[in-house]
Amino acid sequence: MPVRKGTAKRRGTSGNSVPLPAIVPPKKSRKSENNTSSIRLSTSRVSTTRVSILPVQPTTAPGVVLAFGQGDVGQLGLGSDVMERSRPALIPNLDNVTDVCAGGMHTICISSSGAVLTFGCNDDGALGRDTSEEGSEFKPIPVVLPDKAVQVSAGDSHSAALLEDGRVFAWGSFRDIHGTMGLTKDGIQNKPLELFSRNKVTKIASGIDHLVMLTEDGQLFTCGCGEQGQLGRVPERGAGRGDSRRGIGYLLEPALVKLHPRVKVEFDDVWAAGYSTYAREKNQGHIYVFGLNNYNQLGLPDQNSQYQPRLSESFSGRRWSKICGGQHHTLALDSEGTVHVLGRKEYGRLGLGKDCEDAKVPTVVPLLKNFKCVDVACGTAVSFAVTNKGELYSWGMGTNCQLGSGDDADLYEPALVQGKQLEGRSVLRATAGGQHTVVIAIPARL
Repeated sequence: MPVRKGTAKRRGTSGNSVPLPAIVPPKKSRKSENNTSSIRLSTSRVSTTRVSILPVQPTTAPGVVLAFGQGDVGQLGLGSDVMERSRPALIPNLDNVTDVCAGGMHTICISSSGAVLTFGCNDDGALGRDTSEEGSEFKPIPVVLPDKAVQVSAGDSHSAALLEDGRVFAWGSFRDIHGTMGLTKDGIQNKPLELFSRNKVTKIASGIDHLVMLTEDGQLFTCGCGEQGQLGRVPERGAGRGDSRRGIGYLLEPALVKLHPRVKVEFDDVWAAGYSTYAREKNQGHIYVFGLNNYNQLGLPDQNSQYQPRLSESFSGRRWSKICGGQHHTLALDSEGTVHVLGRKEYGRLGLGKDCEDAKVPTVVPLLKNFKCVDVACGTAVSFAVTNKGELYSWGMGTNCQLGSGDDADLYEPALVQGKQLEGRSVLRATAGGQHTVVIAIPARL
């Protein structure tokens, strides 16, 4: 089937009948990311949710937005004639941005006025707005919402916005092994829909096909695909849409995550990786995890998917300020600004060198141990760290020029991202999508 300009072609099934999410095929051949686990995995698309310590607040100063990587469907926001950038490029007419998130093949950001703007692939309504006008996917255009937004998140084909009053609006669709699930039981939502208002929400986080909401009283609510356990509330036998007598609405309607055994725990932060969720307990800072663990990316010794919240003891002993994850690896930033990694080693995504092994527990990245970092981000097989001096480091798979290094070579250790558009600017935060990376930057302090 031909690919319409601005639309990603949906792949069929692979040799082991595991459907893949919508992607643009990578430029050069890579061995499969799949292992023997019978799960739906993407070889190119992943969302990474930018997160912050609660309460949710904008950056200290609104900044400009720079992007690099693939722009085939407009996800770079640089216009229809820009298909790729190997170095950070300034997105025109996008100033005073306080938050940004890269989805699978689209980007969503918030201006200092609280307006939400989107650009990129609009498959399944991921942009939340009309894109019938030629070229409208390739430039930032506002999404209509009833109030100011304070945080955004994005997955493969869905987007969400947390409003100032604590309500959550979302649009697009979730996907599972059978294909499109819809955002609600009514199907795909092309425009923002109020998804959750039962409790005031203070934080949202998106995985590839799931959404997590943290309420002001420390509870977690989830919705979307639960096949790998990422919802934390659906048993393995009922994780698929055809596995439960409750129907697809049970997965798509936000519902409370309960610990087992039923222990009262309040959380004060939450993060979502591609197929997993991490939540920080309020009092002791313990990390509870659920979801895909086939490369120990949850920090658990066994490599089984976790369908209910489980304390990950490998995270004990430190206070964690942010956790993010790609498909098979995790980055964790502690309160001292030290970057730790765990999970799969291939293509350098761990930053531990070319001859390292998979990391089963959080492991310090040697080349960053003398830096104080303030942000980390992950794509499918790429990693990023931002230092307190405004420097951006990248490592991992170089395909699609997503590392901003100027070429498509893999990087097995962190390397400083440089470029003309970064001169005189300090990076505040980074977010990585399926094939592109986006950062917020401000003028450097002299």
